[in-house]
Amino acid sequence: MYPKGEWNWLKGGLAMAAVAIAAFLLVKPIGVSTQFAVLDTMIWKAVDPDIYTVEEKNGKRVYHSPNPYINKSHGAYAKAADNPVNYGFIFVLAMIGGAFLSVLTGGPKPEGKDKMAPEGFRRYFGDRPLLRYAMAFIGGVLTLYGARLAGGCTSGHMISGISQTAVSSLLFAAGVFATAIPLAILIYRKRGGQ
Repeated sequence: MYPKGEWNWLKGGLAMAAVAIAAFLLVKPIGVSTQFAVLDTMIWKAVDPDIYTVEEKNGKRVYHSPNPYINKSHGAYAKAADNPVNYGFIFVLAMIGGAFLSVLTGGPKPEGKDKMAPEGFRRYFGDRPLLRYAMAFIGGVLTLYGARLAGGCTSGHMISGISQTAVSSLLFAAGVFATAIPLAILIYRKRGGQ
């Protein structure tokens, strides 16, 4: 049923649960979109050195920013931008490295036209990889925007937040499914899907 080397939903789910439990016990819950805000702050600091300031108070470094987003949580984004080699940064690099390692160690590799657009996409939208990339990008941006509005990120809400029964995560997940399922039905039915 699954191509050689590809995990079924049960193996994938158990592996995800194991990673989430290990993260909870060893460091903190999984969540990575904050690193985008940290990267933005680092870039902004290179262009505008006054986007945040650092002062010493009672032997501690205190961060301030005129930007309310950077300044929230007592300047947490400014603090992370000032010292970007942290758990979140390492976690993002590990995700990229893990995906690369999966490909190197025999993970499933698309062949032929599937390299540019999977068969399911081509069936409904034709052989148009640029359309696929555009739709994936727009969908990703909208999902990330919604997740950040709910005070987290997609992995933070769907993996860590739901397992902690956080209300914002449950609402985010409900919003994702309440939007995604009807939209998929609408788009695919218009194109001859079931």
